[in-house]
Amino acid sequence: MGLLMNLIPLPAFSDNYIWLLHHNGRALVVDPGDAQPVLDALNQAGWVLDHILVTHHHADHVGGVAALMAATSAKVYGPAHEKLPIPVTPLSQGHSLSWQGMHFDVLDVPGHTAGHIAFVGKAPDMAPVLFCGDTLFSGGCGRLFEGTPAQMLASLDRLSALPTDTLVCCAHEYTLSNLKFAVEVDPDNQDLRAYVSHCQDLRARGLPTLPSHLGLELQINPFLRSRLPAVRATLQDRTPTPFDDASYFAAMRQWKNDYR
Repeated sequence: MGLLMNLIPLPAFSDNYIWLLHHNGRALVVDPGDAQPVLDALNQAGWVLDHILVTHHHADHVGGVAALMAATSAKVYGPAHEKLPIPVTPLSQGHSLSWQGMHFDVLDVPGHTAGHIAFVGKAPDMAPVLFCGDTLFSGGCGRLFEGTPAQMLASLDRLSALPTDTLVCCAHEYTLSNLKFAVEVDPDNQDLRAYVSHCQDLRARGLPTLPSHLGLELQINPFLRSRLPAVRATLQDRTPTPFDDASYFAAMRQWKNDYR
């Protein structure tokens, strides 16, 4: 697994994860909404932060960047089509960057926000790693604050096309609440029910449910399965006249918005 043995989710706020990669004394972080957990990890281990990746403009993802810039010489990379509170090297679909032998491709994944991007890291002899911000969650997807259902569906299709062994590094510990909803949508999915038990055990032991991996999400995440007959059969009861893929997806996203 190489570098991915050095992948750490740093808890922040009530349910955020700031993802940290370290190698050869250097560190990279993704979506540092709070500087303090990052500074604490750096100080404890003696690592030097040199790269910061940002997926979108929300404060719980960028709020700590300015302090980290002041404390380190880190380069900051972020979405080209969003207004950010700090200067960044702007990136969008087709751009790439390198860090410590890893190559990162940038994907446009609008929906949660209009200019949201994701980073796919690759290196020899390791599974790809996806930093997807608030686009894809384990068992769920982000709310549509700025984009349309069709945009989010297309973004999730783009992520679904990645290799199935891709590690999915979501930015929030929303898994159990997402899975509660997923069972409502896809009640006969035995893979989903087994995953619920697994995640309940992890959380009971104070462990993160993340990273997930894409192959698993394709089996259990209803937002990646909205075209499947079993899922559509459930959605048809809630959508009087669904007429295309985006309509089914929109019905499920609205149901999740209202779900308690």
